[in-house]
Formats: sequence, C-alpha cells, structure tokens
Amino acid sequence: MPDQNVELSWSVEQRLEFIEFRLFWEGKVRRADLVDEFGISVPQASADIQRYDALAPGNIEYDASAKTYVIAAAFKPLLFKPSARRYLNYLRSIADGVLRAEEVWLGWMPSFDVVPLVRRKLDASKLRRVLEAIRHCSSMKIEYQSMRRPEPTTRQISPHALGFDGFRWHARAWCHARREFRDFVLARVISISKAPPSDIDPKHDFAWHHYIVHRIGPHPKLAAGARKAIELDYGMKDGILEIRTRACLSFYLLRHLRLDLASLELDPAQQQIVLLNAAEVERQAQKHA
Repeated sequence: MPDQNVELSWSVEQRLEFIEFRLFWEGKVRRADLVDEFGISVPQASADIQRYDALAPGNIEYDASAKTYVIAAAFKPLLFKPSARRYLNYLRSIADGVLRAEEVWLGWMPSFDVVPLVRRKLDASKLRRVLEAIRHCSSMKIEYQSMRRPEPTTRQISPHALGFDGFRWHARAWCHARREFRDFVLARVISISKAPPSDIDPKHDFAWHHYIVHRIGPHPKLAAGARKAIELDYGMKDGILEIRTRACLSFYLLRHLRLDLASLELDPAQQQIVLLNAAEVERQAQKHA
C-alpha cells in the first residue's frame, strides 16, 4: 500500500478524483473511461485504479461478470465532495452550449432539457477593456445607453468589480459625473475610450464591501403541507433560509425573488416565500446606499 502522505502529482490527483466521481454518480468506472478521458495507456489506467483502491479501501470492487469496477456498499467519498448543484450545473451548461458533453466528467447522462434563458448580449472585447480597467485601477470613458434617457450619454467611470443580478452582468464603478458608486449594465455599453487617470479607492464603496442577511420563509398563508414543500425546496432550517449578499446586490436579490413587492398581500399560491426581516433589510440598505 503506498504511503498516503506522499504528495501526488496534479495529473494523478485528477485521475483519482475522476475515478471517485464516476463511482459516485454512475456506480462504476472502467479502465477505458480513464484512457478516453486522459489519453493514458491501459496499464496506467489499471495502476490508477489500484492506487485509488489503496488510498480508499472499501470504496471500489471489481465485478468479474461485467468486467468493470463498481462502487462498494461501504463507499465514502475521499477525494471530492459530491454536489447535486455541480452535477446539475453541468447539465445546464451543456444545454446552454457553454460546455460540450466531452468537456465534463459525466459519462452516461439522463435525458434532460432546460427552459431557454433569454440572455443579454455581451461583447468580449468590451468586457476585456473593463477587466483591464479593474486590474489596473484605471478609469474609462463609455458611451452608455441608460433606461432614463432617449439618447446615449458619455460618462467617465472607474470600475472595480463585476456583479451578476440573476439576469445581467454589471460593472460596479465610480461614476465621475454623479460622484457615487453605481452599477452599469455591460450590455448597454456602446463604446469605450481612454479617460484621465483616476485615484478612486474601491474601499470607499461601502455598499459593495458590506453585507445584508435576508431571512426568507414560506408564505404564512400557505397550508401546512405547502409550507413544508417550500421548506424542502429551499433547504430551509426551522422554516427559515438566510441569504447573505452584498448591500448593493440586495435590491436585485429581492427583485429576482419578487420580494420587492408587498409579498404578504400577494396570492400565496403565486408568491410562495416572504421576507421575514423586511424592516431590517430596508434599514441596512439605506445605511449603505
């Protein structure tokens, strides 16, 4: 049995994790799976499986009739933390065209589909310019189309971070015209040009650096069975789910969950969750605005 304290190379660690990943999600792994995924030889695949068996005894067994290695009844993950979200995100990414099936470790996949997302248009070259400005702590001039003005305006901004509101990506930036930190939707940036140097310190963006905890619960007017179903849906503990987000993202979270509305007055069949600490959230949001 090899010494478990010996540091393994990254490539070996990847192959051992792959073995465990396949065992957990598919219940089996073949030497051919390792050969196909990593381009190694059959003897090397056999050696990797033997190494895994030595590192995690009792996790893997050989099924002689099926000529494959299968998960053992006493299996306990050693090299990776099984995540339902990670697995389902793989399926979603494949459906969205973000990843190809061969780019993830899933072998067999169930029949699946997702509701198509209406995505905002993003230009890679503009995103690169924004990333450069963030990386070098510099400012930029943008031609920007806001919702409030009929025509685009030119603004100088100093971006320091990116934020996703559940639908759109924003640049979190100091607006030199309004003298405050604001969110700029990346898809609404028409053009970018150089701007004078900026000495804006992102540490002063208090709404970015401070957090608000939102306490979510089932709508109190739901029947007992429906409340229990909602608690299971969201993984609530004692009927409460706490969601922590940056103060400047709180508005988007509430809008995304429809909690920016008077949720207690809405039909509980349509608005199944409510914000339990609405007054506290509003107070914190105003404090860090």
